[in-house]
Amino acid sequence: MSRTREGRPILGLNAFHGDASACVVHDGKVVAAVEEERFSRRKHEAGLPRMAIEHCLSATGLRPQELGCVAVNADPRARRLAKLGYALRSGGRPALLWSRLRHRRQRANLGEALNNAGLGFARDCVIEPVEHHTSHLASAALACGWDEVVAVSMDGFGDFASSAWGVCTKGALALRGEVRFPHSAGVLYQAVTQYLGFTAYGDEYKVMGLAGSGDAGAVPELDDMVELRRHGEFRLALRFFRHHREAVSFVWSDGTPRVGTLFSDELTELLGPPRAADEPLTARHRDVAAALQRVYEKIFFHVLEAAAQCAPDTRRLALAGGCALNSLANGSIRSRSPFEAAYVPPAAGDAGGAVGAGLTAWLRRNPGSVIAPVDHAYLGPEVHDGQIAATIAEAREALQTAGCVVEERDDASLFDETAAIIADGGVVGWFQGRAEWGPRALGNRSILADPRRVDMRETLNRKIKLRESFRPFAPAVLEDAAHAWFERGDAVPFMTEVVPVRPERRRQVPAIVHVDGTGRLQTVSARTNPRFHGLIEAFQRKTGVPMLLNTSFNENEPIVTRPAEALSCFLRTGMDRLVLGNTVIRRRG
Repeated sequence: MSRTREGRPILGLNAFHGDASACVVHDGKVVAAVEEERFSRRKHEAGLPRMAIEHCLSATGLRPQELGCVAVNADPRARRLAKLGYALRSGGRPALLWSRLRHRRQRANLGEALNNAGLGFARDCVIEPVEHHTSHLASAALACGWDEVVAVSMDGFGDFASSAWGVCTKGALALRGEVRFPHSAGVLYQAVTQYLGFTAYGDEYKVMGLAGSGDAGAVPELDDMVELRRHGEFRLALRFFRHHREAVSFVWSDGTPRVGTLFSDELTELLGPPRAADEPLTARHRDVAAALQRVYEKIFFHVLEAAAQCAPDTRRLALAGGCALNSLANGSIRSRSPFEAAYVPPAAGDAGGAVGAGLTAWLRRNPGSVIAPVDHAYLGPEVHDGQIAATIAEAREALQTAGCVVEERDDASLFDETAAIIADGGVVGWFQGRAEWGPRALGNRSILADPRRVDMRETLNRKIKLRESFRPFAPAVLEDAAHAWFERGDAVPFMTEVVPVRPERRRQVPAIVHVDGTGRLQTVSARTNPRFHGLIEAFQRKTGVPMLLNTSFNENEPIVTRPAEALSCFLRTGMDRLVLGNTVIRRRG
């Protein structure tokens, strides 16, 4: 390792994998982070995150030659003996092994790919591999701001493991346990998600939404799919799966990732025929979703219990990996595990591995340095007034045809007027400042509505989001008012936990209450997002309710990044107003 590179900024990457992404770490701080899908406009974009890299370098004013290294969240050298042993025990299966070796080769040739992409990287660009789960663990444990924390990573697979846990003390991460291929809570959830007819990559969140309306005890057969063992280990009943014995297709090289069918015919024999994507959802499907969530939580809390024993005096948890996006389970951490506080980063899935790799590489080069907490998600592309004005000028004819009026407001009148429109039942596209890092819209690329209206969920699903009717919407509540409305008093800034709405409050905000009386909470701080906080305060003054219904600014596409995408979404949907910075676009009449 060249000492001349110490102290230089680090480029972190999740490359040739779903949710490809890039970030820059400098002076121990994440200063920029974004997913490739925000530019390509293809959900969960895989491959080389070329545009994300270009943005991160441009936003920080860096040239590739100024970087200390490029850190990537995968290490082909990890668990070599375990891989070899499994290959020998499984009989080698050439097709299966060849498909995995081909993917590893892409990642191993990252330096060549960067050079060929025309990004200005030198052929001798220093590539720093960081093991997949180490990257996940670091993205939470190093970014949480706590001196000591128990860290857990759970996902599908990465570097031949599906779960890992340990303790992080003052930036030093010590692994204490892991679960290896072919056993995986993420694969279990994805396989049953496919069985339920949700076959697109990343559709697990739909099944989470469906689970709340089912009877978790009505499908006890799902218990046969998992065996819990000592010390946090678990085993899948592999007869129900295909990933360990067949070359299930994984397309990661470019575009939207695609995963072949993971469940076997034995699962169909156990549960009955799988649902076709266009088949209506039945009570049986809802019960299977609820049972899946129950079985997943058995695994999840089994792992957390074992992880807690690694540091019995530590009651703080840092959680990452794709399974950390399961906000239903996350909401029960305090009541069903030894932990009293939990940190889940804004990009807990594979995109966040870029941050974990970048932070790990930074500490390797600068041991003992302080890592700045990632306490907000506003790390993406920033839009300035000039860009907004240029977008409106280019769209002037389309705006006139649609009968739209463009006006400017100062902050006070903007907040007051927008709050009044929402309180009157209007739906507002709210586009401000830097885009959010991660899969949640957190008040800078959001569609906002009145949580008090019983019909608002149906209105949004029908007129704007054009999605399944069972999927819920989230509440964004003033941080200091959260305890009065939810059975939680601490901050949940990244919308990563589903928590109970207080029973006496549920009838006041029916649009954000799930069928089981919960809501996927986001607390809003005046320190990290003063504009969104100011808008909610204005709504509170008018209605007495310190929250807004908040959903992502998109229509079956990645969250909007640039003003032109926000304007396009506004014009083709039933939104009542669009707010770009301090510019208001409204429809006449």
